[in-house]
Amino acid sequence: MTAVEERKRETAPRKRRERKESPFVAFRTALTAWLSRPLASFHLVLALTGVLTVIGIVMVLSASSVASYNPKTGTGVYAQFSKHLMFVAIGAAVFWIGLRVPLERVRRLSATATVVCLGLLVLVLTPLGSEVNGSQGWFRLGGFAFQPVEAAKVALAFWGAHILVIKYNIINQWRHLLVPVVPIALLMFALVMMQPDLGGTITLAVVLMALLWFAGAPKRLFGVILAGGLAGILVLAIIAPYRLARVMSFVSGDPDTSADGFQANQAKLALADGGMFGKGLGQGQSNWGYLPNVQNDFIFALIGEELGFIGCVVVLGLFAGVAVVGLRIATRNLDPWIRIVSGTLTVFLVAQAGINIGYVVGLLPVTGVTLPLISYGGTSLVITMLIMGILANAARHEPEAVAALRSQGPGKFGRLLRLPAPEPYRPPAKRKGAAARGGAAKAARPAPRTARPSPAQERRRSVREPGRRTAARTAANRGTAKRGTANRRGHR
Repeated sequence: MTAVEERKRETAPRKRRERKESPFVAFRTALTAWLSRPLASFHLVLALTGVLTVIGIVMVLSASSVASYNPKTGTGVYAQFSKHLMFVAIGAAVFWIGLRVPLERVRRLSATATVVCLGLLVLVLTPLGSEVNGSQGWFRLGGFAFQPVEAAKVALAFWGAHILVIKYNIINQWRHLLVPVVPIALLMFALVMMQPDLGGTITLAVVLMALLWFAGAPKRLFGVILAGGLAGILVLAIIAPYRLARVMSFVSGDPDTSADGFQANQAKLALADGGMFGKGLGQGQSNWGYLPNVQNDFIFALIGEELGFIGCVVVLGLFAGVAVVGLRIATRNLDPWIRIVSGTLTVFLVAQAGINIGYVVGLLPVTGVTLPLISYGGTSLVITMLIMGILANAARHEPEAVAALRSQGPGKFGRLLRLPAPEPYRPPAKRKGAAARGGAAKAARPAPRTARPSPAQERRRSVREPGRRTAARTAANRGTAKRGTANRRGHR
């Protein structure tokens, strides 16, 4: 090798070895980049709603085929499945309405909706209502049934958030915090308990607790509400013999499948038979009468039997995704009403799913709550689709999403669904005198502990204040004296 070649070799830049990123790091980077897009929350709500609805359609078909067949009445194996498809179509239309309607209009109509729901809860207790499974909580019209408590939950979330946002500056005062949201909620509880409906009462209590939590209520209030809720649940369990038998069976852990714990024990057996990968769609034995009402309250047991542990984990992951996306929407919005409503509806849906899955796997007593978007049921399915539409609408009101939609156009889904461009959030203008009242209200609120001065700082401040006032008075006198001297000199 010549001297020239050696010199070129020494001066040439050394090639650095490129490190290959691991698949996990690459996936995390790509996921972070995708989640940073303006409409990521909106697309996630659409995807989660679609996947959960499809799973529900498939599982209802598998669960209801045997129960639907009745040669005496002439109903075929697809009777309940056809009705479920009809409710899915109605729910899709309601989802589009919730996605397209301006949220400000929803807020204005929340008080009217609450009054209407209270009226329906009263009327359902009259002879106009129908009794199903020991609870008079249904309106029947032909082959359709409507449960007003499902609509009352959403109305309470909308109207309660509206009231708590108006009273935000004085929410630390108990009378303003409790009135009128808590009395109206307690009236709803009483009307639902008169049906009686334990599952509806529990989910209404979840809505109230979530409202107060996201509004920033004092934590000691939740202990009082929780104690009252437990007392109400105990009363509901005692006044209905079949419900008391279920609770006692859960407490005692009765393994007898022929006693009051029949459904709970059969659900556990179905989960155990599924194993890791399940028996396959349509191959489960629960839908052959071994687990009554499997298409409604116990459909998660059929998922475990036919799709196995993997299918259960997928469903749990989807509801975990609903929780993450809903809270993401609540934290990224500027409008306080949208923040409270998004958080409350998210907690309500996830809590209802948790209660259903909890009593199927044996962690909770059986309460008769459906699995959102998956269980067979008209009112619950349609109301859940409305909630998901409102969440998708709230996702389009995130500041980054509003800027993107108003500058770059509606996008593919916006053009397909004909969605209007959302308006940016503008804080309400303060009226005359409202600033003074708001300032007084804010001054009346206790300061945070970190902002409060210590006793030593108070003493030092009290010592310094007289000195400051004396110095200020002396400076003012000097200025006056100088101005007087200047005037006298000018006069001379």
